[in-house]
Amino acid sequence: MKTRTPTSLLVVWVLTRTLLLLCVFKVVTVPGPDVTSDVSVIYQGWFDVLRTGTFPLDDVTWQYPPAAAVAILSPGLLPFLEYASAFFLLSFLADAAVFFLLLYVAERQGKARRGVWVWVVGLPLLGQTVYARYDVMVTAVAVAALLAMARHPRAAGVLTGIGAMLKVWPVLLLIGTRRGRATRATWGAAALTAGVLALVSALSMPGAFAFLTFQRDRGTEVESLGALVFHVARRFGWSGSVQLNYGSVEFLGPHVDLVSALAQGLTALAFGWLVLWRLRARAWSSSTFADAGLTAVLLFTTTSRVISPQYMVWLVGVAAVCLLFRESRMALPVWLVLVASAVTFLEFPVWFGHVVASDSLGLALMLVRNGLLVAATLLACRRLWRATVTEPRRAERSAVPDQSTDDRALSV
Repeated sequence: MKTRTPTSLLVVWVLTRTLLLLCVFKVVTVPGPDVTSDVSVIYQGWFDVLRTGTFPLDDVTWQYPPAAAVAILSPGLLPFLEYASAFFLLSFLADAAVFFLLLYVAERQGKARRGVWVWVVGLPLLGQTVYARYDVMVTAVAVAALLAMARHPRAAGVLTGIGAMLKVWPVLLLIGTRRGRATRATWGAAALTAGVLALVSALSMPGAFAFLTFQRDRGTEVESLGALVFHVARRFGWSGSVQLNYGSVEFLGPHVDLVSALAQGLTALAFGWLVLWRLRARAWSSSTFADAGLTAVLLFTTTSRVISPQYMVWLVGVAAVCLLFRESRMALPVWLVLVASAVTFLEFPVWFGHVVASDSLGLALMLVRNGLLVAATLLACRRLWRATVTEPRRAERSAVPDQSTDDRALSV
């Protein structure tokens, strides 16, 4: 079995990725909206602007850190292909990079192959969206950073800094670094890398940080946790509407600002919990940095005002790294993420019209998908806390002799 498993992994990866490529190239048609239009219309539009030496200052859909320009411009490396085709091929190569990195670590370092299977099986559950967004490229950088943390903290910091300047969320992976020298090396390298990239971007092209304003003004997207309030409220006469706004389909109308503010408040509470966990944590195992990374990404994804399908790519990537480690406590949260990924494909693109309409099917899909994410998040928090705070504290207490017993023994 041990010799057959890598072959099985490779065969399943090739078959599933071939299907994804057939979908994005429209040889195989999937029901629902055309997810590739973001590449052929929006990304290509940004590409044309970026080539002139400026960021898309007048486009509110540009909501990404300045290094995202590298991903958008990358199809220019393949000038013999039209833009969308080149982008799909590069996304496929990023997927391949993650697969072979995970497989290399599993085989050469004696890690569990189940982590590789999470990536091989989990990514195609999301459908063709994974090759029609640049998130798989960001996830490749994030996975490389996580895999480097144990042995090469400075390299991990550099990769995390690059990832953060591509799409912010990889900075969350720093929360789980072991205290002391590893934290200083990783955090320092990440800060220096991000700082240099930010400075170069600001000096070389105008509008490097215009995305901050566009991101701030976003509302409550129809797939987010907070959107459930309005999906239900529409059935009782809520007077708002669903419209394309700031690049995503959002609810607009009464009380949307309040729900958006509450979501941001939940995100702030999530950050506070992570800080508290880091201050209280007493023990680090070989998997703690990955387990903490998954917990952090889950917290910020679930509380986000926007839970777009491509956000699940981040979770699948970090989850795959977690399950490389046999010591990881994240098995159940990871399986919940995989089931949520399958439901995500059903709600977008297959039955997205039902989600937009807030009908019974659309509401059920969002309740199930977001319910799974909430369950995975709470379980991950509980398991991380128990493994690093509660259980080590109990072990310390049991290791201290009972003082009263010692006194009686001395008196005798």
